[in-house]
This record gives sequence, C-alpha cells and structure tokens, in this order.
Amino acid sequence: MTFSALKKLIAVMLPILVAQLSTVGMNFLDTAMSGHAGRADLAGVSVGASLFMPILVATTGVLAAATPMIAQLLGRKQPEEIPEVVRTGLYVGFVLALLFAGAYALGIDAVLGGMQLEPDVERIARYYLLAMAAAVFFETPVMVLRSLTDTVGGTAISMRLFLLGLPIDGALNWLFIFGHWGVPRMGGIGAGIATLLTYVILLALFLAVVFHDRRFRGRAVFGSFRTRLSVWREFLGIGVPNGLGMFMESSLFGFIVIFVARFGTEVLAAHQAAMNFSGVIYMLPLSCSMALTIVTGVEVGAGRYDRARTFRRAGLGWAVFCACLTAAATVALRGPIAGIYTEDAGVAQAAGLFLVYCAGWQCFDAVAAPIQGILRGYKDAKVPFMLMMAAYWGVCFPAGLALDHLCGHGAISYWQGLDIGVGCSALALAARLFFIERRHREGV
Repeated sequence: MTFSALKKLIAVMLPILVAQLSTVGMNFLDTAMSGHAGRADLAGVSVGASLFMPILVATTGVLAAATPMIAQLLGRKQPEEIPEVVRTGLYVGFVLALLFAGAYALGIDAVLGGMQLEPDVERIARYYLLAMAAAVFFETPVMVLRSLTDTVGGTAISMRLFLLGLPIDGALNWLFIFGHWGVPRMGGIGAGIATLLTYVILLALFLAVVFHDRRFRGRAVFGSFRTRLSVWREFLGIGVPNGLGMFMESSLFGFIVIFVARFGTEVLAAHQAAMNFSGVIYMLPLSCSMALTIVTGVEVGAGRYDRARTFRRAGLGWAVFCACLTAAATVALRGPIAGIYTEDAGVAQAAGLFLVYCAGWQCFDAVAAPIQGILRGYKDAKVPFMLMMAAYWGVCFPAGLALDHLCGHGAISYWQGLDIGVGCSALALAARLFFIERRHREGV
C-alpha cells in the first residue's frame, strides 16, 4: 500500500516540481544574469528579492487555501461548488496585490534608507521592487488558477505552462538586463521588468486553458461575481494563518539581509547567491508539500483517514531520502555552485561557506515542508502558524543575534541560526501532525 501511495504521490509531485523549478528558475535567471551585469546589479537584485520574497510567499500561502478547499470538495463529490472557491481566491488575490502596492508606495523610502546601501545598489533595488509590485497583480490570479488546474485536472498542465514561462523570462532578461535589439541596458532593473512581462503572458495562458477545458468550469468561474461570506470565512480562516506562517519563515530570510548588509557588498552578494541556490533546492520538499496537500485533502474529504496516513509515510520518507542526496551534493559541489553566480573570487569563497549551512537546513526542511502540506490537507492552519512563529522568531533569530554579537561568528551567525530554527520548526510540526492524526483516528 505504501509503495502504491508513493507511486501516486510522485506522479502528482513531479509535474509540480518541474513547474516550481521553472518558477524559481526565473528568480535564478534574474540573480545570475544580474550578477554578470555587475556587482552592484547583483547586490541590488539581492536586496530587492530579499525584501519582496516574504510578501510573495505570504501571498502564496494565503491563496494556497484554494487547494485543500477544492480537494476536499472533490473528495466529497461536490464539484459544482468549486467555481465559487476559485472566484473568492481571485478576489482575495486582488486585495493582496493592492495592499502590497500601497506598502511599497508608503514604505520604500524608509526601508531602503535605513539599510545604508551604496547609491547604485539602492537605485537598482528600488526600481526592481517597483516592477515586482506591478507583477503581483498578475501573479495572484495565476496562483489561484494553478490551484484549480493542479487539483481538478492534474499537475502536468501547470508544468507545461511554467516550462514555457522559463525561456520567455530568459529571453526578456537578455533584452532588458543587457540591452539588445534597441532596448536600453537596464541591468538589475531589467530583471524585474522581464518578470512582470512573463507573468502577464502566463496569466493569458492559464485563462486560455481554464476556458478551453470544461473540467475547470471557466465560464462558471467568470460568469458571475457571486461569492458568499461563508466561503470568504473558510478561505481566510485557512489562508491567513497559512500565509502568516510562511511569512514568519520567509520574512526572517528577508530580515536577515539587513544584518548581513553591514558586512559589505561582497558578503551581501555572496549571501544572496547562496540564498538563491537554497531556494532552488527548497523546491523539492515544497513540491512534495504541495502534492501532499492535494492527495491528503481528497482523502480527508472522502473520510479515508487511513489512506491519508499512508500518503504521509510515503511523502516523508521520499522527502528525507532526496534531502540526503541534495545536501551531500551541495557540500561537495559548493565551489562550482558559487561560480554559477559570480566571477568574483571573494564573493565565491564566502558563498561556498554559506552553502555548507544551506545543506544543513535542507535536511530539516525535508520534514517541515511536507508536514505543512499534510496539515493544509486537513485544513489545519492556525496552530502550525503559531508553532512556526515560535520556532523562527523565538528561537532562530535570537540564536543568530547571539552567535553574531556574543560569539563573534560574523555573517555566518545568521545561517547557523537558520539551521536551528528550521530544526525546531520540523520538531514542532511533527508533534502537531501526530496530534491531528490521533484525533481523527479516535473520531474526535
């Protein structure tokens, strides 16, 4: 039974992984291509991406509520209610995009001014973030429509669309970062413009699929403005704690850049290079997490709790196995990996050291991320949020500060603190999952 569950899980997970790698590939191209445009461009995109990522991850977490809601409706054989869930998600996404645009307008001067960046780095970060703020208006509907296509029609659909997005983003980066075919050379700022245009194209592709395939009820989704308060309450009841929990994790990564920046542009560039690579590797446990949300949600909706536990065993075993391989490869190949991002010897050396600690949290994430996905399948979000907040802001960040200011470990202190925080998060979430499964087993 476990082997059968593993085969099904991998069949769901692999297209998600390809799609996620394509998505992160866009960020990878932004960072790597900006790095070859100049050190200031790499550092500027580094700052912009670090500040933007917590917002994007939180938005993704809120909108991810659509997946377990749709999955459980499928498990209960109530597909006619799915269009209203999707419509509600689109409304929520638009509100979140407006909030982010407002936050940028009101706070960008204070945030960048307080970081005391070099003038060129600050300018690139400012306009890169402006382009990304505009991109959110197109990214949020893509997230919701992806939940629909992944859960109802299979994950291969979004895989194909995001695979198309990667070369589009690369070509647009080539145009706008380096200036070709009459386009002015924009450096790191051009990376943000390329991402914005790529998501405009992706949204058009998702809309075409949703309207063309009857399984997705595109006309029902967009043929009405109706949405009930009860659906909003359920969506936000799952999405807000989930988004806040993901924000607690990702904002810490973004917040740490403020403390790393004081060690100089070279260390800051190395930090971003290693952080960007860790984001690529994180797509493996994240894809497992997203697949587990789908399969767990369907089984829970149908009342098949034993089957849900079988998927849990298969998913965790697979994630840990893969993490052992990627962690070993990261340590062994840290020099060549750093060389992908920069030709500067000092930046590459510092990035190689950061990558050793990146390997450490890969192993902990192989437990924490899949369990988050399983708990989402159960529609359990509030307690995981509190556990993650305690792990990251109550343990991880204080540990990093202590290692820096009391032990004198320097910039590496914050990477050591991240390893500690992810480990604590994994333990806490495992305990929560054990409680949830026991409660359902006992019929409480």
